[in-house]
Amino acid sequence: MITINKYELMLIVNPAVEEDRHAEILDRLRTNVEGAKGTIVGVDDWGKKKLQYEIKGETEGIYSVITFTSTPQTLAEVERVLGITDDVLRFMTVRLTS
Repeated sequence: MITINKYELMLIVNPAVEEDRHAEILDRLRTNVEGAKGTIVGVDDWGKKKLQYEIKGETEGIYSVITFTSTPQTLAEVERVLGITDDVLRFMTVRLTS
């Protein structure tokens, strides 16, 4: 039995990146999810915000919240890719219930 869960991922990208690079990071996430038969439910771009504390020398970040459905294996791959992407400052995923 394949388990499909609903997730919400908050992504913080380096504020110095070009808009094209930010879109490329989101597109890669979308490709990984949809390539594994998941779906992107919504993308909410919050824009550039001040960070509560400095991360990797940055005091600001570009925030995005992505809601999607996928298997736990797909989530693991998405998190692996985000973890090795240089322009990603932080990300956090939570599993949504109901």
